[in-house]
Amino acid sequence: MKEVTVVIPNYNGMKYLPECMASLCQGQENAPEYEVLIIDNGSADGSVEYLDSEWCRKKEAPAEEGGEPQVRLIALPENTGFCHAVNLGIREARSSYVILLNNDTRVEAGFVKGLYDAIRKDEKIFSVSAKMLMWDKPELLDDAGDRYCVLGWAYSRGKGRPAVDYDKNVSIFSACGGAAIYRRQVFEEIGYFDEEHFAYLEDLDIGYRARIYGYENRYEPTASVLHYGSASTGSRYNSRKTELSSSNNIYVIGKNMPLLQWILNLPFFLLGFGIKFLFFCKKRMGKLYLKGLAEGWKRTVGPVGKQAKVHFQWSHLWNYVKIQWQLYLNVFRILMKS
Repeated sequence: MKEVTVVIPNYNGMKYLPECMASLCQGQENAPEYEVLIIDNGSADGSVEYLDSEWCRKKEAPAEEGGEPQVRLIALPENTGFCHAVNLGIREARSSYVILLNNDTRVEAGFVKGLYDAIRKDEKIFSVSAKMLMWDKPELLDDAGDRYCVLGWAYSRGKGRPAVDYDKNVSIFSACGGAAIYRRQVFEEIGYFDEEHFAYLEDLDIGYRARIYGYENRYEPTASVLHYGSASTGSRYNSRKTELSSSNNIYVIGKNMPLLQWILNLPFFLLGFGIKFLFFCKKRMGKLYLKGLAEGWKRTVGPVGKQAKVHFQWSHLWNYVKIQWQLYLNVFRILMKS
């Protein structure tokens, strides 16, 4: 049985797949036995045909003989969203660990082994995030794990800063789902990625949930990957992303925070969302941002939110305290740019 399954959600990613697949399948010496599982979300750009002919028909050979990992493809008839795709991949995996990897990446040597070794250090580690580097400026970070603060902001740790400054394995709030390994059995305890997200902040949500249950998320610098960034949406800020992410921001708060914690943090949320509103007004997307917030609130208080709500348990009280401390601490980390 394979130790690791690398799950790659793909939607019209033909431009990136050749380099992504070659780096993943041909440059991972000393890695544990692993397979690659691509979940295609109804691509119409030749991705399925390319994967089927170039990778899925190759015969598997043992790693010590120089063979490539087995590649499987599940082609869906339509775009069901990132969360549904990765959930399908996780459930189809035959391994103890699952690596989620964006298609617009190129992994570097030691990527699989680095993540695998890091997550096996402690059974309470749920996820480990890789060092994500900017595609066109690999000396700079794209993401070194994600953080969440009391202002209601989720942000990438170290984005745009020198990569050499982030060379230590450290605890993070949540792993970036673009390049991270997860302990598969924990999903059965805490639930899978919430498909109501469709896309954006789903990795924050699952990492948040894991923390509530007492698990840890970490960052591992020896596993590095070049990331093109915003490949599926075309830019860092666009109308669809703005509306979806703002909606999901409210949803994450509503489903994961007990009422008392929600009330405690309300003044900070009002400040944080107010600043974000002004930011998007400057980009002429203020109405879209407010629309997203309204949709997120409607979803949170409606049947969907009530069903997805993480109900408070007294046994998790200390975990909530530690989460609250992280929310405060991460505001100061923003100010210190650390």
